[in-house]
Amino acid sequence: MIFLLLTVFALAIFLGFELITKVPPTLHTPLMSGANAISGITIVGAITCAYAEVSPVAANVLGAAAVFFAMINVVGGFMVTDRMLGMFKKKKA
Repeated sequence: MIFLLLTVFALAIFLGFELITKVPPTLHTPLMSGANAISGITIVGAITCAYAEVSPVAANVLGAAAVFFAMINVVGGFMVTDRMLGMFKKKKA
């Protein structure tokens, strides 16, 4: 079972690297902004894990850390998107 999980993990790393290197620079920021916004799904799962009463302490700590890091990712993604969209606004004279 552990071999299967490690194989899937290794293939995901390879596939992710290959996909990211093929994205042209002009599309990188919009795609990353959208991907960061999807981290909201991670936040919901992490909150469920962090505050479940039947979970051991380790799961609660890891869930709280996941909430923290996913929030950084979401906020950063929206900040990048806002800055990118600000570049397309007309400047006031």
